[in-house]
Amino acid sequence: MKARLGRRVSGALTGLVAVAAALSGSAVATTAAGGVMTPAIGDHPRYVVAGKLTGRRAHLDPAVTYTCQTSAPAGCYGPAQIRNAYGVAALASRYGLNGAGRTIVIIDSFQSPTIRGDLGQFDRQFGLPDPQFNIIAPNGLTPFNPGDADQVSWSGEISLDVEWAHAIAPAAAIDLVLARSDRDADIFAAQQYAVSRGLGDVVSQSFGEAEQCMNSGIQAQTHQLFQQASAMGMTVFASTGDTGAGEPTCNGSGYLKAISTPASDPNVTAVGGSRLFADGGSGLYQSETAWDEPQYNLAGGGGYSTIYHTPGYQAGLSLPMRGVPDVAYNASMDGGVLTVWSSSGQGPNMVFRFAGTSAGSPQWAGLAALADQMAGRRLGAINTQLYQLTPEVHDITAGDNTYHGRTATVNGYVARPGWDPATGLGSPRADVLVPQLAQGGGGWGW
Repeated sequence: MKARLGRRVSGALTGLVAVAAALSGSAVATTAAGGVMTPAIGDHPRYVVAGKLTGRRAHLDPAVTYTCQTSAPAGCYGPAQIRNAYGVAALASRYGLNGAGRTIVIIDSFQSPTIRGDLGQFDRQFGLPDPQFNIIAPNGLTPFNPGDADQVSWSGEISLDVEWAHAIAPAAAIDLVLARSDRDADIFAAQQYAVSRGLGDVVSQSFGEAEQCMNSGIQAQTHQLFQQASAMGMTVFASTGDTGAGEPTCNGSGYLKAISTPASDPNVTAVGGSRLFADGGSGLYQSETAWDEPQYNLAGGGGYSTIYHTPGYQAGLSLPMRGVPDVAYNASMDGGVLTVWSSSGQGPNMVFRFAGTSAGSPQWAGLAALADQMAGRRLGAINTQLYQLTPEVHDITAGDNTYHGRTATVNGYVARPGWDPATGLGSPRADVLVPQLAQGGGGWGW
């Protein structure tokens, strides 16, 4: 049975005491068995505690609040800093864009029983408006089991996805579509529900598995579904994962050189990872490198498909097959994004800093919603435009995405001028990129 819950989020903010404590890794282990999508935050710890909302009412002030923002370089960022770093604030100031009239669809698995309250607290902490927020469970809402580490990881993914899509496009409506589980068939059912109903303008997916591990029949159906989404004018994003040029093997016993699906689909804009260096107070952009943090066993996903040939928009790059990522976004643990998450098992109203390409897909979805608002229509697939708009991105030319795992190393790719399989085309300069995107598109009229 379909479950749908929708209302504006609300609730009083309660103040902040900054703390810095690492989250125990024992609470978040998952397996990457074949036929299971892994949330991009969930393979091993990709978040640490940054603070806790307390009984005092906090000011609606986006200024520096957390101690990790005051380190040099900044160890975490709030919405104001990220919006300034990537030109979103300048875009809003110049054109008044906030996502109004547009809907972002976020697909995740299981549920988070605290997401409404967490989003309300996030809004009050950072001075954001409450959005129209719908929770849709097409095949029924799976009861939350706080003792299931897999479900706990997905609840964190949900908080990250919802809060940070909202941070970029604060007036856009959000439809959170929840699959019954993280099995391929259940996630496909959620994707199919969203696309077949044209549920929103933009779709974000922060999960994946190695192409080699997905059931070929479901893979073919998913590819057709993304073609349908493009034909309907929907823009689809997916994260490339956090294990560099490698992906977990289908039985979870090790790693192989691979890229993840659904990011590899040519109808999807694949979002990889970078390490953003910006001022923790103002958000002033300084520089970026490819994301590779051996100390955390993390790196941005990227490489070449074993399924899809080089699409037309990459034809001039002389690639052996479809290459990912298409674009990049901040994903670093040392520079993570502040997120309210009360289903972690660490207690209510906890604020974490999250790492991962999980953060990039919903934020790029927010940018697409802004472009749709500016254009007054859905823009559909944007990859062809993106590959023609390279001056409108930060070209990342330092670092690589080698995966330094606990039991294996998978050699990655070096960032260089132009497109590369570590950072794609680069990260957004939203104040110039979004207006250019808004001039293109198919004129869908939705």
